[in-house]
Amino acid sequence: MKKIVELISEAVKNAFAQKGYDEKYGIVTHSNRPDLCQYQCNGAMAAAKEYKKAPIVIAQEVVEELASDDRIKEITAIMPGFINITLKDEVLAEYLNGMASEKNFGCEGEKSPKKIIIDYGGPNIAKPLHVGHMRSAVIGESLKRIFKFMGNEAIGDVHLGDWGTPMGLVIAELKRRKPDLIYFDESYMGEYPKEAPFTISELEDIYPAASAYSKENAEFLEEAKEITYLMQNGHRGYMALWNHMQEVSVTDLKKIYDRLKVSFELWKKESDAQPYIPGMVEYLKDNGYARISEGALVVDVKEETDTKEIPPCMILKSDGATLYSTTDLATIVERMELFAPNHILYITDKRQELHFETVFRCAKKAKLVNEDTTLQFIGFGTMNGKDGKPFKTRDGGVLRLEHLIKMVTDEVYNKIMENRNMEEDEAKEVANKVGIAALKYGDLSNQASKDYVFDLDRFTSFEGNTGPYILYTIVRIKSILDKFKESGKNIASDMKIIPAESSVERELMLQVTKFSDMIYGAYEEQAPHRICQYIYDLADKFSSFYHDTKIISDEYSEMRQASLIRLITLVQEILLQCIDLLGFEAPERM
Repeated sequence: MKKIVELISEAVKNAFAQKGYDEKYGIVTHSNRPDLCQYQCNGAMAAAKEYKKAPIVIAQEVVEELASDDRIKEITAIMPGFINITLKDEVLAEYLNGMASEKNFGCEGEKSPKKIIIDYGGPNIAKPLHVGHMRSAVIGESLKRIFKFMGNEAIGDVHLGDWGTPMGLVIAELKRRKPDLIYFDESYMGEYPKEAPFTISELEDIYPAASAYSKENAEFLEEAKEITYLMQNGHRGYMALWNHMQEVSVTDLKKIYDRLKVSFELWKKESDAQPYIPGMVEYLKDNGYARISEGALVVDVKEETDTKEIPPCMILKSDGATLYSTTDLATIVERMELFAPNHILYITDKRQELHFETVFRCAKKAKLVNEDTTLQFIGFGTMNGKDGKPFKTRDGGVLRLEHLIKMVTDEVYNKIMENRNMEEDEAKEVANKVGIAALKYGDLSNQASKDYVFDLDRFTSFEGNTGPYILYTIVRIKSILDKFKESGKNIASDMKIIPAESSVERELMLQVTKFSDMIYGAYEEQAPHRICQYIYDLADKFSSFYHDTKIISDEYSEMRQASLIRLITLVQEILLQCIDLLGFEAPERM
């Protein structure tokens, strides 16, 4: 099903052609002056330069050609050359009926579906998720859902950090605390216990303690590095502890990601890429891509057109140790071998842009990916407190993500209990859904690359541009539909939307028609904030319509009331689809 602006553009393009102008000037967009018209075409201004005519003359000719189009209610040429268009209400109603009957509301998917791997987790084993992990998870989950909605195969990979010195630090600290564990007995050759010798709480205490101690004690740091080396080379006891760390950590990570409604198709780890490193290094050497620089192995990735300094991509340190760039390149090799994706997308802190730039250039230069494989980095900004600095706990520490979730859901729960008559258990269930919506909408309504301020009061407000307001609109529509059914009437699939009878109804219809435009924009620009803006505008227009229209009223004819019910049902369905793309859900009532 074509976008409504495409249908109008076809007519306007034809009118330009009929008057002897290139049809490319007939592109129509939604009006940026909705008080004057619904749609506009500015092509006459550009055409004027090519055809050496006044733009208003060209605009008037095109308007004259379109005067007989029976879909158009009003069309005018406005100085200096704008073409303003308003459609007949019958046309809008017919378009909405088409949307209501089509899959995905008539939004056509990707003509050439792609296989896309999205790397959007990045947590580390043995460390709790903190607020810095939220944005990658929330943005990545939404983009994955948008890609899938458009017909692509989208694969989310959590990509756990599990292979570096932090592992050695944890094991060294565990050895310091519990030296009698059999994992440290070099003579022990039996089976190791299936149960981990630590809980997630203990594990989360061990790493920061080990990290702090290593900064004061050089010997401890050297021991941790030695343990890391031995672990990476197959030491039985250390490998067993490493496996325990993974099991305990992943179990806890999944609980928190589940609360955020974030899921991953792949739970790959940094260590999974290690087997690919030796062959990749040899390949880079043998094919002349890599060179030795001050003892280190590097690949030059600077290009003649660069206006800034681009460092080489380092593959191995002078002591032969690998780096993040090594692991990231090996992960690309692994992904190409196992999945052959068309597109690999990384979502992480924008400060890592240069790192990924050098890695991507190296992968392309060395032909580790196909020529047409897209390697992309989306860098996100920081979630800040009201002081404009990265969000912290009251004592200045990094706030754990589960504590942030609790903070938001508790605030919503308190608001529900203050203003609603609801049982405690139901209030907690509602608060969880509304709290997650508040958190995710608060994040996703901002452009990903920009920093934003976390404002608990504003994010959890049931009014304004917030997640709770969107959910409240959905629940309000559900309440109307329930009352309609309670009156003994049925919501039939053959109900039709008829032309609008008021300006607020017309405005609501117009906003609904913009769904496909919005989805294509969010998809092409990889911008979930466009969905947020659309549903806020839709909810706002529904609110005006709701206050102006007595939907459940005996004063309407059966056809008129059926039309109103079908319209708000369509609005609710679109809102539900959009919040699913953003990664949250609506409660039954609020």
